[in-house]
Amino acid sequence: MRRPTAGNLILTIIHDLPVSFIFPAPNRLVSKRFSQSTNDRNEIRKVAFDFNSKFFDVECRMNSEQVAVILKSFDAPDEARVMQKGKFELVHVGGMTIGRATYEPGWKWSEHVGPSVGATRCPVEHVGLVLSGTATVAFDDGRVVELHAGDLFYVPPVPHDSWVIGDEPYVSLHFLGAEKYAIESQN
Repeated sequence: MRRPTAGNLILTIIHDLPVSFIFPAPNRLVSKRFSQSTNDRNEIRKVAFDFNSKFFDVECRMNSEQVAVILKSFDAPDEARVMQKGKFELVHVGGMTIGRATYEPGWKWSEHVGPSVGATRCPVEHVGLVLSGTATVAFDDGRVVELHAGDLFYVPPVPHDSWVIGDEPYVSLHFLGAEKYAIESQN
């Protein structure tokens, strides 16, 4: 009689902080097994397999030399998309792309960005924070929303225009949509 086995299981840990993972395991009758190891860098890895309970738990602790703090600044962005009357700077950090929009008075998306990307309206979804100035988001159905300093905003991926209001430059941070903003559509 052939005895059931759990088969091969490969796990890659990509976090560099103390963390625990719980994953579903195959529905197999296998006894509980524990594994713990310490390497020459004082990393401790502990793995507990319990296929009777249909889960396993992985714990990985990194030593203090392996916990990296990454500091970046918009003073030295990874990329800058320059347009008439404005710029959009990008910083890649912690697996995210964060953008900073800086637009002069008189800037308008449909005039100063749209022609260079082959669009009349911005199709990008945005989550951001207005740092200074005032701008609008205008939809084709007639809705116009003003964004002021201190506002956190969400703009859905519905075609929209935008422009600066007043004589003060507009500056905002973009936490969602930055990597797709002000580039030609791949469609």
